Amino acid sequence: MNSLPRIEISLTKIYENAKTLVDLYCGKNISIMGVTKVVLGEPSIAQSICNGGVEFLADSRIDNIIKMKNSGVIAKFVLLRTTKNDAKTIVQNVDISLNTEIETLEELSKQATKYNIVHKVIIMVELGDLREGVMPYDVIKFIKKVNRMTHIKIIGLGCNLACFAGVKPDRRNMNQLTQLVDMIEKKFNISMKVITGGNSSNYNWFQSNHDVGAINNLRLGESIFLGLEPLYRKRIFGLHTDAFRLFGEVVESKLKPSIPTGNLAQNGFGEKPLFLDRGMETRVIIALGRQDVDTPNLKLTNEIEILGSSSDHLIINPKKHIFKIGDEVEFGLNYSGLLTAMTSPFVKKVFNN
Repeated sequence: MNSLPRIEISLTKIYENAKTLVDLYCGKNISIMGVTKVVLGEPSIAQSICNGGVEFLADSRIDNIIKMKNSGVIAKFVLLRTTKNDAKTIVQNVDISLNTEIETLEELSKQATKYNIVHKVIIMVELGDLREGVMPYDVIKFIKKVNRMTHIKIIGLGCNLACFAGVKPDRRNMNQLTQLVDMIEKKFNISMKVITGGNSSNYNWFQSNHDVGAINNLRLGESIFLGLEPLYRKRIFGLHTDAFRLFGEVVESKLKPSIPTGNLAQNGFGEKPLFLDRGMETRVIIALGRQDVDTPNLKLTNEIEILGSSSDHLIINPKKHIFKIGDEVEFGLNYSGLLTAMTSPFVKKVFNN
């Protein structure tokens, strides 16, 4: 009998999504970094991405990169979030790291010197989303300092958009990145090989602009795994949106009042839920809670209604569906739902072709 809760993962659909995106973006000479953080660097998924033609694998956790390497996955590994205290491990295990702080780069250089390694870096610049990045007016001074580090080699420039503030990649900020690249290459007489202009949210910009400027790389996670562009969560033509499916078990089904009885305060998560008086109604409990998945980010595959959740229970109104005890209920996932379900040790991961 299949374990529950579980997430079923189609390696074939992930491979096909990766291949389709590689073919799409290479039409304008843009390479892909497959971002594996949402799947915890799962080696079989990483290999499927590489089989689809992806050259770089990028992750924010050094442990995930080490796991992929130790499992025999061959790729150029990129660390998205660089930490000073992990500098030794980074230079020993990562081909390229993204950086924004001189102090961290100095430690990377120190560790790289010890092991006679020239560590490659991409400098991230701030273009409006207010996550990581050197301010544009500081970039020249910043690169001057980095160029003095004998065991650090700058190979590119990048930016991140749409992740924190939701700033859209557009012609203005992508042109700004291109202008910075041109300025740096002329100022320092260097050639920047990797200009990583963003992530899955760059899809609409890519489609609407014939000239992509200096941008020759994108970091893709959501579009590979869920077949969507993140700005409006629209499906990208030709991609699978169901490579991941989550299943939970029905543990209770009873007729109950639609509103609580008694004086109300906060629930276990500091919330004050609202209730509509709909009389007596069937309530179904599924063994799937917030410790398993970010329950508000489940996508319903049936015409049912999610009423709420606790740590271990998801309460639904089945509407016209009849569920028996022990039945499986299937859900789709958005990016946040996928992240939490893959992270939870209580959700069994099942790999299918």
